[in-house]
Amino acid sequence: MILCIGEILADLIGEKNKDGINFGAFTGGAPFNVAVNAKQSGAKVGFIGRVGKDPIGKFVTEFAENVGFDYLDIQKDGIRNTTLAFVTLTDGERDFAFFRHDTADFNMNAEEIDLEKYDGLNIVHLGSLMLSEEKGREFARETVKKIRASGKILSFDVNFRMDLYDNIGQAVAAYKPFVEEADILKFSDDEITAFTGETDLNGAIAALEKEDRLLLITLGSRGSMYVYNGFSGIVPTEKVKPVDTTGAGDAFFGATLAYLDGKDFKKGISVEDIENALKAGNKAGAAATQFKGAIKL
Repeated sequence: MILCIGEILADLIGEKNKDGINFGAFTGGAPFNVAVNAKQSGAKVGFIGRVGKDPIGKFVTEFAENVGFDYLDIQKDGIRNTTLAFVTLTDGERDFAFFRHDTADFNMNAEEIDLEKYDGLNIVHLGSLMLSEEKGREFARETVKKIRASGKILSFDVNFRMDLYDNIGQAVAAYKPFVEEADILKFSDDEITAFTGETDLNGAIAALEKEDRLLLITLGSRGSMYVYNGFSGIVPTEKVKPVDTTGAGDAFFGATLAYLDGKDFKKGISVEDIENALKAGNKAGAAATQFKGAIKL
């Protein structure tokens, strides 16, 4: 089983016209998108997030209830609003701006999380948006302690959102403790060089290689790459013309985790299993670019 913990929010996706920008609301949030794609790929999945008691919170909660998760634990915040992400598109490529001042997503209560309640739990995937705030970092630290104490696999996607930080150094400092802890770690090719400060991909990989860690790197139209215990490879993807790239990386990761769920990481995973997982991930990522919004039920 896979448990995803982190933000669920509304992506307000805008289209420019002669009079301005029209925005439509879509349910999103990177760890939520990962959870939906893992479930749609056949895994047993749970999701934990936090929303406000506002119309957007109700909207995204109702959407989540229709996914068919095995476990759904959405905390309700009576003080704070649900987080919003404004997304504008140009030729299918997105640009993010978050509306997020003391909103619900990073104010989750760690005391409400009991990993023992999730039957057959194997992988815990932790979102990164919360890390831009000290409350979120504290929650993430406590959650990682619980993951380690229970012997589960920690999955982490860096998912840089630079508009939430003053500079790259501040962002790296927030992410670094969780990058160091992760058993399954995902970057895009741009993110991994930015995070490590290396000028080339090989140097960035060398800085992050770790025994028994599965390092995954998305390469856009070139597919995806893995590095694991001295083995590495690139798995190509099909060429598509994107309508909207929002959530493509999350779709990739959700499908990849679904394939890896149940594999015995303590004994080690095979190159064949990794490459088959990335093939499934590439396919899901490409499919996610063919409609507006990050996910579709």
